Amino acid sequence: MPSIGIPGLILILVTALIMFGPNKLPELGRAFGNTLREFKKATKDLADDDTPSVKKPASDQK
Repeated sequence: MPSIGIPGLILILVTALIMFGPNKLPELGRAFGNTLREFKKATKDLADDDTPSVKKPASDQK
C-alpha cells in the first residue's frame, strides 16, 4: 500500500474542512487525540498484563 504523501494529506484536510467547517475541526482533533491516547493506554496495559512476573520461591525468602 503506497503512502498518502503531502498532496493526499492536503486533499483530506480540505475535504474535512469543507464537510465539518472551521468551528468543528478543533473539536474533532481533540476527540481523535483522546481516542488515540486511550487506545495506546489500553494496548500498553494489555502488554503489561501479558508479561510474566518473576517471583522468588518461598524457600529463598528468610
